[in-house]
Amino acid sequence: MLVAKSNYIKRLILESEEHDFGMLDLSNVPGGADIFDKLARFCYGVKVDITVNNVAALHCAAKYLEMTEECCEHNLVSHTHGFLTQVALTSLTGAITVLNSCEGLLPVAQQVNIVNQCVEAVSVKACEEADSPSLSPPNWWAEELTNLNITFFQKIITSMKPHNPNPLTIASAIQIYAKRSLPDIKSLISNNSLTSKHKQKEILNSIVALLPAETQIQQASFPINFLCSLLRLANFLQNNYDCKKKLEKLISPCLEHVTVDDLLILCDVESVRRMVIRFMEREKNKLVMVRVAKTVDAYLHEISKDAGLSILQFNGIASLVPKNVREVDDDLYGAIDIYLQVTFPPKHLIFKR
Repeated sequence: MLVAKSNYIKRLILESEEHDFGMLDLSNVPGGADIFDKLARFCYGVKVDITVNNVAALHCAAKYLEMTEECCEHNLVSHTHGFLTQVALTSLTGAITVLNSCEGLLPVAQQVNIVNQCVEAVSVKACEEADSPSLSPPNWWAEELTNLNITFFQKIITSMKPHNPNPLTIASAIQIYAKRSLPDIKSLISNNSLTSKHKQKEILNSIVALLPAETQIQQASFPINFLCSLLRLANFLQNNYDCKKKLEKLISPCLEHVTVDDLLILCDVESVRRMVIRFMEREKNKLVMVRVAKTVDAYLHEISKDAGLSILQFNGIASLVPKNVREVDDDLYGAIDIYLQVTFPPKHLIFKR
């Protein structure tokens, strides 16, 4: 019966007879022994329950074994294809479940086009839900996307863009996914695994790649503290320069909305210096520049307490603000005073026992 419904097995048997092979190797059938058992039962007339959890594996295995209509009528491929198009991919949760199950079926799931079908179905339905939510809370669809790995998530966000969703829709999905998939610094320190850090670095690179260009960041309305938290993580994980450079470019035009705490959590004086330089070179509104200058001076005041801050780093931040923009020098002089006390303490303190 297997031969009657599988052109692949039929071909293997003919080849084995010609070369006198004793056994057929079916170890590469997608889905493993459990799925092959279901296929065998189908061949012997036993009804196979097709669900959103197993349809991808059944379809991949059926395609692999060439269980098509060319072999016999009402073969398994037609059953799985019908379930995919008429049931599984008609709902967002169904399409996400099928896509999730494809992770262990690659590259076959990609080759037989299930991945692309799922991605397109999810992206269309996510855009529809974002425009007219059918459930509560309104962003439930974005929460559903957090069940996917970063590769599939990236494919879906990329696929959503041609449908022209509101920029806030994409921004919401990216923020929710990032908060669910990226740990805070404390968790990474406690879990000192190189494998874990490498995985987090890959996820962060992929998320940053999805962020809009510098000219579109205001329209997308990503909270500045969200962007700063990504940059802080990139600095901690030592992500590649392109990743950090993009984040710095996105934060720089928004510096008027940045607080001292936002800058301090970056834990990277050079990142701050590069962003402020970029901002001062491009900003034309003096009132905005004055506000940023006050934030920079307040930041300098805080980091001047760090005994590990070099004189070059201190001067690098102190010289960022143009003279015509700094309205008062009190914060600057205060920072200089603190830095000198921390770096060159009085001799009686050095020798005090």
